[in-house]
Amino acid sequence: MVETGRLPADGVRRMFDRIAPVYDAMNRTMTAGLDRRWRRLTVAAAVRPGDRVVDVCCGTGDLAIAALPVAADVVGLDFSEAMLERARRKAPGIEWVQGDALALPFDDASFDAATVGFGVRNVEDLERALAELRRVLRPGGRVGILEITRPRGLLAPFYRLWFDVLIPLAGKLLPGGSAYTYLPASVKRFPGPEELAAMLGRAGFEDVSFRLLGGGIVALHVGQARKDQSS
Repeated sequence: MVETGRLPADGVRRMFDRIAPVYDAMNRTMTAGLDRRWRRLTVAAAVRPGDRVVDVCCGTGDLAIAALPVAADVVGLDFSEAMLERARRKAPGIEWVQGDALALPFDDASFDAATVGFGVRNVEDLERALAELRRVLRPGGRVGILEITRPRGLLAPFYRLWFDVLIPLAGKLLPGGSAYTYLPASVKRFPGPEELAAMLGRAGFEDVSFRLLGGGIVALHVGQARKDQSS
């Protein structure tokens, strides 16, 4: 759930390699353990029994693993080998692939569902990443994207204290966790839920919707790969 800080691709990869040992612990801390429930909701929204699923920007594999009881086949992809090493230890039966979300190493229309958990915020070219998700999905296939967003209303002051101050401070206390100082800037730059929904539409998805979770600090977007790409 960290941000690139607009680092070049190699810098991003090195950063994620550094935080791999603390990634799971920081996710639990940042979300008070709710990230597990949010991942289950993502699977319920996007994955159907018997699906072939790709989890992009899979990190240490929690979302891919959550899809395993439902799906017939799950592939997890990440560009950080250190993250993938931890994922492999958790679930050696899943196919874990090192690759780039901007150039997925899969054939067109090769998956029934695609998921991304706290990962699209870190890609260098969001529109290209969304287009790649559409490319590897069969027509009518589903996408589920789980990402941090900035809440409005009563929770906004608490959110700013938690994510802008306390989480970066906690990260500094853990080896490699100083990368979490990038988090506040990443969320500020990332499109809001309405804008991301519109981007999914432009990328070739239809019936796009989103729901806010955790009092509005996280958004879950779902949509279907458009059957008629010319529409």
